[in-house]
Amino acid sequence: MYRIQTLNKISPIGLDLFPKDKYEVAGDIKNPDAVLVRSADMNGIEIPSSVQAIARAGAGYNNIPVKPCSERGIVVFNTPGANANAVKELTLAAMLLSSRNIIGGINWVSSAADKSDVAELIEKEKSKFTGPEIKGKTLGVVGLGAIGVMVANDAIALGMNVVGFDPYISVDAAWNLSREVIRAESLDSLLSKSDYVTLHIPQSDATKGILDGDKFRIMKQDARVINFSRNALVKDKDIIEALEAGKLGAYVTDFPSQALLACKKVIGIPHLGASTPEAEDNCAVMAVMQLMDYLECGEVRNSVNFPRCKLEQRYPYRLLVVNRNIPNMVGQITTSLAGANVNIQDLINHHRDDYGFNIIDTEQKIPDSVLDQIRKVEGIIRVRVIEN
Repeated sequence: MYRIQTLNKISPIGLDLFPKDKYEVAGDIKNPDAVLVRSADMNGIEIPSSVQAIARAGAGYNNIPVKPCSERGIVVFNTPGANANAVKELTLAAMLLSSRNIIGGINWVSSAADKSDVAELIEKEKSKFTGPEIKGKTLGVVGLGAIGVMVANDAIALGMNVVGFDPYISVDAAWNLSREVIRAESLDSLLSKSDYVTLHIPQSDATKGILDGDKFRIMKQDARVINFSRNALVKDKDIIEALEAGKLGAYVTDFPSQALLACKKVIGIPHLGASTPEAEDNCAVMAVMQLMDYLECGEVRNSVNFPRCKLEQRYPYRLLVVNRNIPNMVGQITTSLAGANVNIQDLINHHRDDYGFNIIDTEQKIPDSVLDQIRKVEGIIRVRVIEN
């Protein structure tokens, strides 16, 4: 019986996928095999030694202590693309909201509700809320993952010119991207050409504050910035200065702060990027499936800290080994197995940055003494056996 702890309310569409005869799922489970989380902050909390995997039902994962998890051999999953359509739709809405002053117009009409001559007032005052169309304008998309690709393609369909920048674009994303999207050679090049800039990149040490005062000075006069990724990607103080100086036309953010909301050109949205029932269902289903695949088969898919590993299991015993990415790790593991006359039927070894992941299939049960021997090898982080 696998034990799954949930740290947030998770869509039952996903939770119902756990077979009840094999999984126990609850929020108060002690010593769980895996954790399923949405927005709960796991940084600073004690993660039990029993935990083998953490699945984040969403794309961002800065609420999970990824590095400490890697050191302990805990595989961290996210669900890229599961909420992509929800974020894409809100991004397109943000471009219209930032251009046409729709919110200002609606607020003004509401304030005139007690006037007897509303129709006449509207005709008189409507010019205060005019704004440019997005058709024919240039959209700069920073980050061409699942969300960025969908935004770029739909913006093309709306008649916009689209420039994209992503030095790490995946093959799958490239296949799905419209041929009409122009590739920017650098972020600065994209910023200098764009009437609208939308961010679809994860937060990391490299991307924190990626849009600051220096970048805003490069941008076109009256450009709009849209941020449905992470708040720390944009320096609040610098964008407020750029907005108040008249350099930028508007900033739409899913992460409003007190300082930002004090600026009239900021449109603050209460973190609604993925807040649709469809996105929550999709994320839950994807997270649950990834946990089951890992716990039952050792398959690693959409991990943020370990390499993708998949091997069709055709033999009854499967050895999973997490190790540091240092020389002769595979050799030491296979030598231990050979010393006990355990024949390897199939094997895969992949690494990502500082860590490696091994799947080894055998027809023979691996003695506990051999497993203990492997655990003692310098550089080995975690050892687990799956029997099917």
